Amino acid sequence: MRISVTIFLTDETVTPVRLARELEERGFAGLYLPEHTHIPVERTTPNPAGGELPRAYGRTLDPFVALAQAAAVTERLGLGTGVTLLAQHDPIALAKRIATLDHLSGGRFTLGLGHGWNVEEAADHGVEWRTRRELVRDRLALMRALWEPEPAAYQGAYGSVRASFAHPKPVQGPRGPVTGPRTLLGGAPSATVFAQLAEYADGWLPIGGRGLAEALPRLRAVWAEAGRDPAALQVVPYAVLPTAGKLDRFAGLGVREVVAQLPSAGEREVLRTLDEYASFL
Repeated sequence: MRISVTIFLTDETVTPVRLARELEERGFAGLYLPEHTHIPVERTTPNPAGGELPRAYGRTLDPFVALAQAAAVTERLGLGTGVTLLAQHDPIALAKRIATLDHLSGGRFTLGLGHGWNVEEAADHGVEWRTRRELVRDRLALMRALWEPEPAAYQGAYGSVRASFAHPKPVQGPRGPVTGPRTLLGGAPSATVFAQLAEYADGWLPIGGRGLAEALPRLRAVWAEAGRDPAALQVVPYAVLPTAGKLDRFAGLGVREVVAQLPSAGEREVLRTLDEYASFL
């Protein structure tokens, strides 16, 4: 099993360069970073984890800039988002950014996608909340048109692009309906989420992994009904606080990668936690 990590990197934490070097030196598989452009002070949306929203949410580094720094000082470390809030992006500009990062890193990028939870943050980007899932699907399809080997046009309900020269291309080749970097869809287990990831993703990015044994048979059934290769399904529990027993249970379910949660903290605390997690490698 591969062990990757995620962390809220901020202007107050360990730096991306320092963390990436330490991860690769220890043998961790990858670094996934979350995304929030801003956190409106006045909001009615509750913290999905309950309680007060941690300070780090409003101080997160841009994940693509931070991952580019990590890519520049490593050779093998996987680089991912957990998650990209695609509804809040211009898809043409984001397609260029993702393709460039995947190209410069030698195909090491994983696109973790999410629909978001913060209504006020999304509203500031002009996102209509009730249609955000359809918007994400549409924008991903537009980006994939730009990643096609030959110029391809796209006309969707929310955007379009002319057949265009758009380079560089992502390094990773087509996999069934997936063009471009490895794509994992986040979200709670539901018929909607499972149908969407079977349609356009490589797999699922469930937070914490709780209830995975009950959810996986449902997901595998939807995946098979969509005509996808059962062996190709990737399930990557995300933001996990690892224990030996928990990792053994995941392995028994066929999980091949787990993303462990690091504290959003300074260098000393983060490296101490890395040393603890290294015992699971």
